[in-house]
Amino acid sequence: MTAERRAFSVAIYARRGKQVLVIEHLRLKTWLPIGGELEAGETPLEAARRELLEETGIVGTFRNLGGALDGVPPGLIGYEEHPAGTKGMHMNFVFVAEVAANVDVVPNDEFGAWRWVDRAELDALDSPLNVRQFGYVALDAVFD
Repeated sequence: MTAERRAFSVAIYARRGKQVLVIEHLRLKTWLPIGGELEAGETPLEAARRELLEETGIVGTFRNLGGALDGVPPGLIGYEEHPAGTKGMHMNFVFVAEVAANVDVVPNDEFGAWRWVDRAELDALDSPLNVRQFGYVALDAVFD
């Protein structure tokens, strides 16, 4: 019996004030947070920091969430999984990172368009439901 393949990844909601950053993913043709797969030996938090920097040029601050259990990585707001074709089960750790209000996005080649969206714009976003749901959690997150 062969084990189903697993792909471990992170999604990062960069938050500035009452807005989060979303990108229009070129291959998937939908609006998503920044993200990518974990590299060998990397923790989800290390991957989140790396992906945010690699994809946008932004250094975010990952802070402990208010009420988080002991040992939960800073900024971790949740986890989701879904089938992802040949990658097998896509297992995704979702983070929120605070960024400066005047930060510039320097896009890489995985996306062309990006937007800072507030709750109302998130409601209308053409994206998977869980992208909007996690976006609400990121906007509402309270840090220690």
